[in-house]
Amino acid sequence: MNMILLRRYIILTICCLMCFVKANAQVTVDAKLDSAGIFIGQRIGLTLEVSADADKEVELPEWDSLQQVVPGLEFVCAEKADTNLLNDGKRMMLSRRYYFTSFDSALYLIPEMKVKVAGKDYSSKRLALKVLTLDVDTLHADSIFGIKEELAPPFEWAEWRQVLWFFLLALLIGGLLGYVIYRLKTNKPIIRRIRNKKRQPPHKVAMQKIEQIKEEKIWQSEDSKEYYTQLTDTLRNYIKERYGFNAMEMTSYEIIQRLQEVNDEEAINELRELFQTADLVKFAKYSTLINENDRNLVNAIEYINQTKQEEPEQKPQPEVIVVEEKRSKIAKWTLIGSIIVASLVLLGVLIFIGYRIYMLTL
Repeated sequence: MNMILLRRYIILTICCLMCFVKANAQVTVDAKLDSAGIFIGQRIGLTLEVSADADKEVELPEWDSLQQVVPGLEFVCAEKADTNLLNDGKRMMLSRRYYFTSFDSALYLIPEMKVKVAGKDYSSKRLALKVLTLDVDTLHADSIFGIKEELAPPFEWAEWRQVLWFFLLALLIGGLLGYVIYRLKTNKPIIRRIRNKKRQPPHKVAMQKIEQIKEEKIWQSEDSKEYYTQLTDTLRNYIKERYGFNAMEMTSYEIIQRLQEVNDEEAINELRELFQTADLVKFAKYSTLINENDRNLVNAIEYINQTKQEEPEQKPQPEVIVVEEKRSKIAKWTLIGSIIVASLVLLGVLIFIGYRIYMLTL
């Protein structure tokens, strides 16, 4: 009976040991140096490898830059961890390189690299690093030279070509932005076109405008002010083009005084009556009758016919035709949004140019 119990105890112990060994074999941590020794100031790489199940969370050791791992041995930097999956994705191998340096010659014992896997701590083996100093020939001081000056790298056109193209792009974007903003601020049209247009005599232009007034039948409406405003403006433009003085900026009295030098009294009397009626309507709220409006319209036509001057045929004169943009609220905000986007693009190009110049001049 005792032999049976002893045999069962031995079998149970062996099974427990096998389970313990298997559980611990699931995680392995290995660390190795690139070499066993370096000179003062050199960097050396340490590769840390961790093998574990793919579904386990692994925490690798971290140090701050220039932190001393042991007195005299400083941590420099670390590369990004590299992960390889094994056994159809069931296992993983994590690999990461750490870099250290030292400025004191000595034999350093690098402590274990501690790793956490699924909350449990695992450690690598300790490593030894020998930091050697340089032999200096103090007996021949002339053979020791100071630090050489930095050499400027040779100019390579290919490196600066990209900067030049982006600089030209920035100039183009900046020029277009400046032009559009200037036009918007001064309320000027963005585009102008020029075409040749035959110049018409002043009396033909005036008669066309009067025909338009007749077609619109403004004098038959109750708005006499609008009717007389258009009629007198047509006559003022005709007098300006016919006699060469700026009738648009003169009062009715001043216009009559100037016309007395070139016109007969009968024509001036008809024009005087028309201007007087127009002034009463526009400034004294005088109400006119339809037949009075008709008579003044006829007087205007007769004055133009009596004073018109046929001009010889002229060559077509270039005329600036302005393409006005109908700016609704949506169009306005769209234009402003485009300016903002272009400005951001310009800013990004300038930042890139500055960065490239900085990197090329290092």
